[in-house]
Amino acid sequence: MKEKEEIIIRKGKLKDVNSIRKIVNSFASQGKMLPLSLNQIYERIRDFYVIEKNGKIIGCGSLKIIWKDLAEIRSVAIKESFQKKGYGRKLIEKLLKEAKKLGVEKVFVLTYNSEFFEKFGFHRVPKTRLPHKIWVDCINCPKFPRCDEIALMKIIKK
Repeated sequence: MKEKEEIIIRKGKLKDVNSIRKIVNSFASQGKMLPLSLNQIYERIRDFYVIEKNGKIIGCGSLKIIWKDLAEIRSVAIKESFQKKGYGRKLIEKLLKEAKKLGVEKVFVLTYNSEFFEKFGFHRVPKTRLPHKIWVDCINCPKFPRCDEIALMKIIKK
């Protein structure tokens, strides 16, 4: 008899910081996303959600409020052995639901995997449509001003 899997998507906690860093930075080392330091994760832990399977963290993602009507989905990563099983979809749905609950009108993402986000109704936009992001975060990025990520946005229906 097969044991029932327990999948939980929950807000990140301080005890999750090392797991989040390990998952995100495993993809960063492959050039698939930007790395995060422990300090950055501690500062942003309230923005994070984690996916827990049978007590182990297998993925993460965060929702950062940028402005009164704008939020960014960031640091979405699912361990490679758990990809293509619907966990990423569930995480994005949770983040979008949170954005809607908060009253956010537009959600954007900067990514190398635009096809994944397009499945959720995100559309490509020029980075010039994200001035708050550029002057708050991007200006400090080692890739600035030659960012090679793709900007996508989704309008949240009320």
